[in-house]
Amino acid sequence: MKINLYLLLLGILLGTTVAQSQPPRGPFVISPKVNSDKTVTFSYLAPNAKTVLLGGSQFGQADVPLTKNAEGVWSVTVGPIKPDIYPYSFKVDGVTVMDPANVAFFPNERFKASLVEIPSDEPAIYALKNVPHGSITYEYYPSVEGSTGTVVVYTPAGYTKETAKKYPVYYLISGTTDTEETFWKVGKVNLMLDNMIAAGTAKPMIVVMPYGNPLAKIAEQTGKDKPADVMSRDGDDALRRMKLFETDLVAHVIPYIEKNYRTINNRDNRAIGGFSRGGGQTLRTAFNNVDKFAYVCSYASYISPAEMDKSFTNITSNPDKTNKDFKLLWSGIGTDDFLYKGTVEFEDYLKAKKINFKSYVTDGGHTWMNVKKYLNETLPVLFK
Repeated sequence: MKINLYLLLLGILLGTTVAQSQPPRGPFVISPKVNSDKTVTFSYLAPNAKTVLLGGSQFGQADVPLTKNAEGVWSVTVGPIKPDIYPYSFKVDGVTVMDPANVAFFPNERFKASLVEIPSDEPAIYALKNVPHGSITYEYYPSVEGSTGTVVVYTPAGYTKETAKKYPVYYLISGTTDTEETFWKVGKVNLMLDNMIAAGTAKPMIVVMPYGNPLAKIAEQTGKDKPADVMSRDGDDALRRMKLFETDLVAHVIPYIEKNYRTINNRDNRAIGGFSRGGGQTLRTAFNNVDKFAYVCSYASYISPAEMDKSFTNITSNPDKTNKDFKLLWSGIGTDDFLYKGTVEFEDYLKAKKINFKSYVTDGGHTWMNVKKYLNETLPVLFK
């Protein structure tokens, strides 16, 4: 009898502890729910909130109010929305939060958003298809100033089986405040390459996605505050940070990759590309290291004519040599992109200097929807 009483009391105690550590979750919430007509229903559980707004200006009106039901679930249906992958978030009583019901999120240093994919009637270029798939690997490497850097590496299907085969490498750099994960979690470069390689429209290649802000890694690992955003894209501080990244890529990332992966180690089998800040890092790194890269892809970025005249006369003084050195110099921009004007000025400058380049202009703004368009144009022409 005493033993039974002891077990009863123990059960009550454990039950109380579990109840305290796992508070009631409330009603089950499905969000986002993509409907057959391409509308999307977003929901958020917040019984005590006064206002909940949907933030998602990239697919429609920003700050759309949600309506609360009797269970405390706020919801709204918007659209129809053009098929693509979009970031969104909620503003709960003025505080921006991700969708807790959604596991897909946008990797970024400054903002936290969830992702919703609106499927197209025909499979998209980045759709998960029944084809051989490559692998994604996270790597740590010795970086600048004694820090440890992080990089994400895509290897194509067959890499682990064809152990004698070597591959060209595309060094692909994300935009301002994005992380080393963004090109595959948002840009879907791995799925795009899986599909292209299976269709024979792109060469099998390794894609190396470094973290574009080594100064932040140094601060994090030395107990310092993360550095603030640069005040000017072309200012001295921005250029110093880009130089630090260039040093990291050339002196640390490339040697690490070429030591640990089966790569073809010459300029004709190295490409470099990037979006936004990553595009600026791409251009400056490539122009300073012509011996390292034969393929250069700038996604929504540029270098000003003044900086070109000051720092890159090696590119402009002998256009015949430059045109021979670069098998591809590619520039893409959206007409609504806030960097459109600077990109056009950069392209006009190259044209006046008789530097060959490929220009791609699309609609839309400074978005990862456009980045996937840039990838679709450039991946098939690398290493050809």
